[in-house]
Amino acid sequence: MILLLLIIIPLLGGFFAWLLGRRHDQAARWISLVSLLIEQAIVIDLWFRHRGVGIGPGGWFTDLHLSWIPQLGISFHLAMDGLSLLMVGLTAFLGIMSVVISWTEIKERVGFFHLNLLFILAGINGVFLAVDLFLFYFFWELMLVPMYFLISIWGHENRTYAAIKFFIFTQLSGLLMLLSILGIYFVHAHNTGVYTFDYFKLLGTSMTPALAFWLMMGFFLAFAVKLPAVPFHTWLPDAHTEAPTAGSVILAGLLLKTGAYGLIRFLVPLFPEAARSLAPAAMTLGVIGILYGAMLAFSQRDLKRLVAYTSVSHMGFVLLGVFAWNELALQGTVLQMLCHGISTGALFMLVGVLQERIHTRDMDVMGGLWENVPRMGAVVLFFALASLGLPGLGNFVAEFLILLGSYSASVTATSFAVIGLVFATVYSLWMVQRAFHGDKRKEWKIPDLSLREMTLMVFMIVSLLWLGLYPQPVIDTARPAITGLMQSAPAMEAPVSYASGSAKSAEVTGPAVMNPGLRERMQ
Repeated sequence: MILLLLIIIPLLGGFFAWLLGRRHDQAARWISLVSLLIEQAIVIDLWFRHRGVGIGPGGWFTDLHLSWIPQLGISFHLAMDGLSLLMVGLTAFLGIMSVVISWTEIKERVGFFHLNLLFILAGINGVFLAVDLFLFYFFWELMLVPMYFLISIWGHENRTYAAIKFFIFTQLSGLLMLLSILGIYFVHAHNTGVYTFDYFKLLGTSMTPALAFWLMMGFFLAFAVKLPAVPFHTWLPDAHTEAPTAGSVILAGLLLKTGAYGLIRFLVPLFPEAARSLAPAAMTLGVIGILYGAMLAFSQRDLKRLVAYTSVSHMGFVLLGVFAWNELALQGTVLQMLCHGISTGALFMLVGVLQERIHTRDMDVMGGLWENVPRMGAVVLFFALASLGLPGLGNFVAEFLILLGSYSASVTATSFAVIGLVFATVYSLWMVQRAFHGDKRKEWKIPDLSLREMTLMVFMIVSLLWLGLYPQPVIDTARPAITGLMQSAPAMEAPVSYASGSAKSAEVTGPAVMNPGLRERMQ
């Protein structure tokens, strides 16, 4: 039942934060913080108990399978492997950061704010743990409504426009995924006579290549919008710019990762041959996102919008790594999801802290801030260096592994992606120069980072240093899951070399790669 607790704790925490927050704002804050600290403790305990110990070939080590609507083949089925463990850990970590950074920023309807915040986190945990496709879609939609409220109620000037745009993009793409889920559900029933949404039973479902491609595209569009991949990215800068600080942290650090997770967990294993045919176009979109996002970031005046466009660029590496589909690229993709969540989340927190003090995000009116806020300037510089991929920090390891893995799939795509690293250096250092160095445009008299804010930054700095200098524990945790995914989609294991046109294919093994004992319980 521990997997259920990971969803129930934020749901109950959010409910009690809203209930007690109607009388005392501080009660809402403390209840939310304690709830997420308990969840983080559970994740750490799971990590120490299961990291590389007792994990079967498929990487799965625990599951919860309850009957829900058996007449339709719907079950409440949660399962955890190393990949989902890392993602749930990131959710709890950034959730704690979001609550603490909002301690003084959110002053109105505090209880309702924390209700929405924790409901989003519960939905994200559900996405990372669900292995019933109907349940997965349920949690996918659960994230949507509270995020809409978070942007539309506590956002900035154009919050209503940004919230509606976010809702339309994600809702429409989610409906396309629902159609694809129903499609594979009925195809499997036609083949076997069994109606089920169970992920493990749907693996290896036989269908025509044309049908597999169109069903896959429903998943791809939903995940590409959430990632976001160019040209489906236009909702992201508006949502980030108008969202409160916690909303931006959750968007960049977690919601974008649900799209990446969906590509790894569902799209390629369920449709390996169709994914293989899509790989050249998907890797091309990844490279376009890397370069286009970087160029748009460099052209921004709004500091928060600049950081938002960096996410478009960095998540292009994720798309590149997923469709390279080899162990190096997938290990790099997992690390990129973690490191981008931490580094970009920290930058959004710093932008929010700065906006609280000077009431603007316009870099044209900044300049010379380092003299007044040296601690803030140093911390911004650190995370800017992390964003550009400085060796010794986690982002460098992630992007290096992705490029190393993608090289065997496409030399051309990898070569253009490397140019994105140069662009990242330009916009990252340009951001620091415009905001914290140069001539003063005003005589700023503002406080530096407080003890609360500095403590959060120290945790995030240490995390990136650990992932950069000693990523092996994370790699070891993810490796069994990645091995299982590659065995479930061996046709993608050696993708087409677009430089040479060579390819290697293999027969889909489906759910046979799971831990035998766990497979028996799931069946």
